Amino acid sequence: MIKTIGFDADDTLWHNETIFVATHGRLCELLSVYHDADKVDATLNATEHRNLARYGYGIKSFALSAIETAIELSDAQVSAEEIRRIIALAHDMLDHPVEILDGVPETVSSLAGDYHLIVITKGDLRDQSRKYQLSDLDPHFAELEVVTEKDPDTYARILQRHRVNPAEFLMVGNSIKSDILPVLDIGGHAAHVPYQHTWVLDKTDRQPGGPRYHALDSIADLPGLLHRLAS
Repeated sequence: MIKTIGFDADDTLWHNETIFVATHGRLCELLSVYHDADKVDATLNATEHRNLARYGYGIKSFALSAIETAIELSDAQVSAEEIRRIIALAHDMLDHPVEILDGVPETVSSLAGDYHLIVITKGDLRDQSRKYQLSDLDPHFAELEVVTEKDPDTYARILQRHRVNPAEFLMVGNSIKSDILPVLDIGGHAAHVPYQHTWVLDKTDRQPGGPRYHALDSIADLPGLLHRLAS
């Protein structure tokens, strides 16, 4: 039944949100002279949400929103040195080594011979391409798709371009909002692999369901799912 499998990248193939969580903590410490951590977090989340349409997703977007947050919380008194330190936080994130999640190399390599594999991810093209190349997973995938948003129209365009029938497509990812619901909406299959952290702006109250939704404990369970779907 399934011929093509799409994989989310961040927090599905490699760690990502843990880096953001650690950086949030360092940012709160940096701006603690102006406000407490709860206020910094709330203001940053609101700023990032407001800027999504302008900047999209990724570390560069985060950095710009963090600087804007610092200006707002300090009543425009933030120093050049403090802004330099915020930029340094972003540089550290961009230079962070790629850490592959447990079970990913074995699972992807076992499926590559039997399925058409694609990485479909949001974020900054340059950063996602860097992580993709450093992951050593790229030989197993037919293509990397870096998109500005993951919604039903985006998935439909990707599948049309690859000449994939939605009923023969399975998306694998950690985000219910971005990886699961939009694919179910266009008639595809979706497998949710939970991650320890979920970005606040990637949460949703809508819950998936139905025969095309599959909840997995880990990515290592994916071959077993595919075997059941083929039976």
